[in-house]
Amino acid sequence: MNKRTFLVCMALVIAGVAATAIAYPHMPERIPMHWNAHGHLDGYGPRWMLLVLGPGLMAAELAIYAALPVFSPRSFRLESFRNTYQLIVIASVVMAGYIQAVVLATALSGNGDIVTPLLLSGVSLVLVFIGNLMGKVRRNFFIGIRTPWTLASERVWYATHRLAGKTMVATGIVSIAAAAWGGLAGITLWIALIGNGVLVPVVFSFVHYRSLERSGGLEA
Repeated sequence: MNKRTFLVCMALVIAGVAATAIAYPHMPERIPMHWNAHGHLDGYGPRWMLLVLGPGLMAAELAIYAALPVFSPRSFRLESFRNTYQLIVIASVVMAGYIQAVVLATALSGNGDIVTPLLLSGVSLVLVFIGNLMGKVRRNFFIGIRTPWTLASERVWYATHRLAGKTMVATGIVSIAAAAWGGLAGITLWIALIGNGVLVPVVFSFVHYRSLERSGGLEA
């Protein structure tokens, strides 16, 4: 992780802490924390958990992403796609910050039923963004579609991630509509869309690997 990315993410973490600190005195002692399969609020928790689940999560993500390059084996260095990695780090921290903002707004307004559509739509947008980066992700153990077949073959890795980019963008766009639909049907459809967006490349990696294996097209 380069210095600029680290500073951007630290600024986001600090903004999360500041927003939580400003909102904290104006919140009830117990805040919305859980939503059922229909997207309706059905559980509360102590407000101090906002500090752990918001800025705490953002800081933890930043620490993990900063440490991952240290643990990468030499042949699978994250530096091989450094710029793409920086964008994925920022997108992940932004997503955590967005979740915190939605939960803060809900705790202050008391309208818990708007959370699920907003959160699912946010995840869908991040999926679209990261999908556009998938084709640039090089073989590694931490980011991307990491199956036995993609890790065993560069050809399978590249083909799978080109496909994953398309499926993630497509399902991300469509799943925004599912999130807006809401209710049990909308949430179920959203889960199915996101699941298929990931499952299709996984299945493809196996099929493509076997095809190359039979044709002798795998790397030595």
